[in-house]
Amino acid sequence: MKAFKKVSFLTQTCLYSASLLTAISAAGAVDPNVAAAAQVQAAAATASSQLRLAQYYAKPFANNSLWNSRPISPSFSNFVIPTAKYNPLIDSGIYSSGCFFADDKSGPMTVKAIPGTKGLYDADAEDYQPQMVIPHWPADLVPAAGGDGHADIYDVASGVIHSFWRLKNVNGEWTANLYAWSPINGTGWADPAHYYHGARAVGIGACAGIIRKSEYASSDPIYPHALAMSLDTTGAAPGYVYPATSADHYSGTNTGQIPEGALVMLPSSFDISKITTPELIKIVKTLKVYGAYVVDGNYGTPFVIYAETGSGLDLHKKGYNLKAANELHLIRQSLRMVTSAKSWVDASGQPFIPEKNLNVLSMRGPWGIKRNNVWNKTDPLLGKFDTWKQAVVFGPTTTPIVQSNPTGRSFSQVTWAKPKAGEKFKLTAVTTGGGKLRVIMYDQQWKTKIDTYDMNNGQSTTFVWPTGQLYFSVYATSGVGKSSSVSGTLVRVK
Repeated sequence: MKAFKKVSFLTQTCLYSASLLTAISAAGAVDPNVAAAAQVQAAAATASSQLRLAQYYAKPFANNSLWNSRPISPSFSNFVIPTAKYNPLIDSGIYSSGCFFADDKSGPMTVKAIPGTKGLYDADAEDYQPQMVIPHWPADLVPAAGGDGHADIYDVASGVIHSFWRLKNVNGEWTANLYAWSPINGTGWADPAHYYHGARAVGIGACAGIIRKSEYASSDPIYPHALAMSLDTTGAAPGYVYPATSADHYSGTNTGQIPEGALVMLPSSFDISKITTPELIKIVKTLKVYGAYVVDGNYGTPFVIYAETGSGLDLHKKGYNLKAANELHLIRQSLRMVTSAKSWVDASGQPFIPEKNLNVLSMRGPWGIKRNNVWNKTDPLLGKFDTWKQAVVFGPTTTPIVQSNPTGRSFSQVTWAKPKAGEKFKLTAVTTGGGKLRVIMYDQQWKTKIDTYDMNNGQSTTFVWPTGQLYFSVYATSGVGKSSSVSGTLVRVK
């Protein structure tokens, strides 16, 4: 498949600014002082937005993110995480990650595919790219030295967390195996449509839930969020549960009872006085209030809790610490998976119900244009899926471009969100520039079961998910004239 190139946010901003100035010049009668004032206001708005988003570098995600929320009166399973080859670990080393800050003063960077591979995998598009341009790149970025090569960039200018797997700098050139992204002020978890937000196995960024440098240095008695944890195959169960949207490729061979995405905690009855290692006391207090989410698997370690690379959180920095190792096993013996909670409280102390009714429609490809009964995936007029916009984007055109995706990859396969027969759904078109969205569903005999017909921006329709095996065609139609885009949301009707 022909790979497409993304236009960086920096380029998009420049194009927008150029079009704004062109429009002002074309008006002819615009007072230059007014134009200058408009530019100042726009710059101030940009600076204000960047300042607002900068807070999420120190404390990522929304107040009601499950990372920043705590369960009230949780219930637990009886399963005990078993011992394994090694002792439990608090890891701030080569298999953790650094969390790097970038703003509009950080220049762009091209990240290329690792030589000899299919390309740089865009996990959301499910496609390989020869390279990607990241609009703002931190000058101090150093990926984790382990085989995972994790690094997350908190780009407060774009409002995006860029997440990499197997990122490496070779002779001044950056290469990576996988790229994914998430909104900096989002939930910290992927959704069923955009199901892969980062390089962790559960589909989130590597920095989500880890103990940050500033948090470790703080005198606060507790970390202000749930922690990130991995389990050995003997503790982890096959598959994943909400809020995870993915799992390790080998998870089917796991023999434990705690799936990825699960929350584990120390019960309120756990006796903290048994823990005397200062670094572990703060972690234990956090595990009793927020717990830790299982975000990854590991080989041979009962559990690993992750701290930011360079944080200095090292239980064995003065040599092997037998006392800390024994206390980690006390923690292991008492950790339990949360099976339910009476309620949830967010970071501002407000009760809330975690939202599971999320969008299940993606605009990822492959896309093609049917000409002479041939579905052409390389037609130069094709609109391209832009992962950052979560939309198919068309360039300027003189006639409508009608393209389709008949592969079924538009509809989520996430286990806890996958549509089921008899459920009622609402489809809403989200388009610009006159774009249109259409969805058709067929049964095994190719009889049409659902046809939404062309939908303009803001239009919606409801339908009941049909029974039996289905085939799908999602259509995106461009506007005419300037550029246009097509997207949509598909959620259950409660």
